Amino acid sequence: MDFQTAVFYFFSTVLVLSALRVITARNPVHAALFLVLTFFTAGGIWMLLRAEFLAIALVMVYVGAVMVLFLFVVMMLDINLDRIREGFWSYLPVGAVIGLLMVIEMAIVLGGKYFGLEGMPAPADPGEGYSNTKELGRLLYTEYVYPFELASIVLLVAMIAAVALTLRKRTNVKVVDPAAQVAVKRDDRVRIVSMRAEKD
Repeated sequence: MDFQTAVFYFFSTVLVLSALRVITARNPVHAALFLVLTFFTAGGIWMLLRAEFLAIALVMVYVGAVMVLFLFVVMMLDINLDRIREGFWSYLPVGAVIGLLMVIEMAIVLGGKYFGLEGMPAPADPGEGYSNTKELGRLLYTEYVYPFELASIVLLVAMIAAVALTLRKRTNVKVVDPAAQVAVKRDDRVRIVSMRAEKD
């Protein structure tokens, strides 16, 4: 067994154990921390598969932004753990069925050759100088530039619509006018008063 295979098995073991702790931890903060470990380990496995862009995006977006915000919200809220645990057994059959389907799908994908299912051939090794980030950028800005720009416009419209829907104009709120602050003169704000000195 070479070093890369050993690292893969180590990361895979940590990934599976941390994912199990996400769904079995009783404390939501502990579950969120185990989810951070799961995302970080998945990023390490993607780095082994030479998917550097996906690994960095996973760590930066999910670990660095989404999970930090989630942890902040969970720690700010006063969560009643007893009330959360009440519905656990009622959702257990549905969760078991979904988990069984996921195990069957993964078994078909990973062990397809043992069941007589021929999958797609493995891609050839691109070599040492290959960069999937560069290739992804080349595809995005050449062949898929119009869908990429269309997706960015859709996201921009959605962001503007979200701001417009939640915008409320209030009349009783004091606002600051920067133009009026810049145009003010010293004589308008400061008054020098000459007072006589008083004797004790």
